[in-house]
Amino acid sequence: MAASRGVHTRTRPRPGGVVNPETETETENTDLGTSTSTNPVPDLLWSPSRSTAEGSNVAAFMRRLSTTRGLSFRDGDYTELWRWSTTDLPAFWSAVWEFYGLDAVSGYDDVLADASMPGASWFPGARLNFAERCLAPTGDDDRPALISVTEAGGPTETSWRQLRDEVAAVAAALRAMGVGPGDRVAGYLPNTAHAVIALLASAAVGAVWTVCSPDFGTTGVLARLQQVGPTVLFAADGYFYAGKEFDRRPEVAEIMDGLPTVRHLVAIGHLSASSTASPWSRRTDAVQHAWSELLAHQAELSFADVPAGHPLWVLWSSGTTGVPKGIVQSHGGIVVELLKALGLGADLRSEDRYFFHTSTSWMVWNFMVGGLLHGATLVLYDGSPTHPDVNGVWKVAERTRATMVGVGAAYLVAAEKADAHPAAAVDLSALRSVLQTGSALPGSTWRWVYERLHPDVWLQSICGGTDICSVLAGGSPLLPVRTGRIQCPALGVALAAWDPAGRPLVGEQGELVVTAPLPSMPLHFVDDPGNRRYLASYFDVYPGVWRHGDWVTVGPDLSVVVAGRSDSTLNRMGVRMGSADIYAVVEQLPQIADSVVIGAELPDGDYVMALFVVLAEGAVLDDALRGSIAVAIKGELSPRHVPDVVDAIAAVPRTLTGKKLEVPVKRIIQGARAADVSAEGAVTHPEMLVWFEDFAAGLGGRRRYRRQEVRPGAH
Repeated sequence: MAASRGVHTRTRPRPGGVVNPETETETENTDLGTSTSTNPVPDLLWSPSRSTAEGSNVAAFMRRLSTTRGLSFRDGDYTELWRWSTTDLPAFWSAVWEFYGLDAVSGYDDVLADASMPGASWFPGARLNFAERCLAPTGDDDRPALISVTEAGGPTETSWRQLRDEVAAVAAALRAMGVGPGDRVAGYLPNTAHAVIALLASAAVGAVWTVCSPDFGTTGVLARLQQVGPTVLFAADGYFYAGKEFDRRPEVAEIMDGLPTVRHLVAIGHLSASSTASPWSRRTDAVQHAWSELLAHQAELSFADVPAGHPLWVLWSSGTTGVPKGIVQSHGGIVVELLKALGLGADLRSEDRYFFHTSTSWMVWNFMVGGLLHGATLVLYDGSPTHPDVNGVWKVAERTRATMVGVGAAYLVAAEKADAHPAAAVDLSALRSVLQTGSALPGSTWRWVYERLHPDVWLQSICGGTDICSVLAGGSPLLPVRTGRIQCPALGVALAAWDPAGRPLVGEQGELVVTAPLPSMPLHFVDDPGNRRYLASYFDVYPGVWRHGDWVTVGPDLSVVVAGRSDSTLNRMGVRMGSADIYAVVEQLPQIADSVVIGAELPDGDYVMALFVVLAEGAVLDDALRGSIAVAIKGELSPRHVPDVVDAIAAVPRTLTGKKLEVPVKRIIQGARAADVSAEGAVTHPEMLVWFEDFAAGLGGRRRYRRQEVRPGAH
């Protein structure tokens, strides 16, 4: 039975603090000591009930620490637990290892043989296979491990017994193709059971897996897969989106032409089972196999005995600022990190049905597959989140009885703007938690979740990334949810905000840094001699300390506010502001459907802050609307951050995972060519990058004119 959900209340104390129900004031036990505040508790949306907190995985973990290690934490005090987890790394990670039964699987020589970053050495001597751990959970083998839904049909269940049998069959086929430890296997696949099975089969034989979603263009796929040189390619005939079928067999043929290392093509009839009857490739030196052919043979389930540090998969950066970075992570690092992040953070358990709306190219797909480590059922959806209407995701959740649903912030914002009311239209009685990620969420959207989606749901805003395939800051079932704040740094994550000199900041915005290693930090990047790109990506500002590239504020209560990417910061006269702050104000105006803001240092030494808006239907960007934008930003944020230029655009270009292309647009405005800042097929609305080139070419006159027009009274 799932843990009982929290109580939607504004009088329940947060762990470690006492709230006066009449005044809603609190005494805080903070990382800086104890301080008393007479200010009202800000925007408290949800607090865990006693049964939710005490029945959580993390509470059980704390009880085990008390029993086995004599560690005592004040009644559910997350701050104390987090502080211990980040100051005694060997003790914490060995406790996670034991709590999840890995000590019965393998011993190790040391927990952390080398704590340097990069290059930390985790669990040397351990032998651990990701696929084996994903398929290890016991229980009723007839219960679903996977539930698959497409726009055209479903749900279709894959039982745990069937999943093991199909992974065994595909792994045996890979071995027959000559694939072994260290070889590369690739996928060109939508979010289906085929993708999960192919990943697990690849891991089972010790091969290194990588995948691109079929909504990627051919150039974007080859920019990634050519770097790894796979010997086997799993490819689907297409995918579903917005009520349409997209046949991708011509793209598969082009990809095969560009990957001479591929010797075997596994053709998967996702749109039509009969589509695999004819050849998909023009190459005669590569053998084509039908997926059904692989599954027709029974095989024993076996796993390569690999060290914990053996490469598991390659994840890819967005490729919007150059050649995509291939991020290599390990079996052991991913296993222990996702056991911790999903179990002790998100509170996932075996009875959950875990649904993340994602493509296979977004790291949250891998983060979702990690739910198998906990014995949870995965809900896989191939389709648009707004099909057949804006409640599309919630209708899938209703049909599958999903208990934990993950979405991008853009989806929730779009639903709020559409005045959607899912609670009135869809049965979400099974839902206990929503994971939100991708970008910062406006305050009004946090409140929309509780007013229109579910009044008693645990909203977990999470911040992490492809770089670690996990969460740096996220949720805890021990803590309340407050508007605009991520609940806490994740356990084991030594997160802080630093100023340019490397001094920690509390309650002030700074660079998000991680001062101690994590097991799932990259082993290395693909084709990166001397770790040059790796070092430049994370360690160029603070040597030996991971700089994540986000502006954050860490509160005295450990809550975290993300203001946006630090490399796209808006710096006006020395005052920095995150782009998310601008969006939170501008996109609340009914005339604005979307926006992107850029602050750019220009070659002539000038600085321009430009705001580009997508207008709502029927709206016109005239002097009145520009004035409204200026007044809103000046009044709610800062008169210094009223933009110099406001222009209307047809669409905001984004990565295929939904992130606004702030840095590439900034580089174009600074003089770069569109072709040099983004790979073809890696972004939506690539035609807009050419528009920005034209904008940059005529920026001088436009800048002088608009600055006077948009900034009356600014100082």
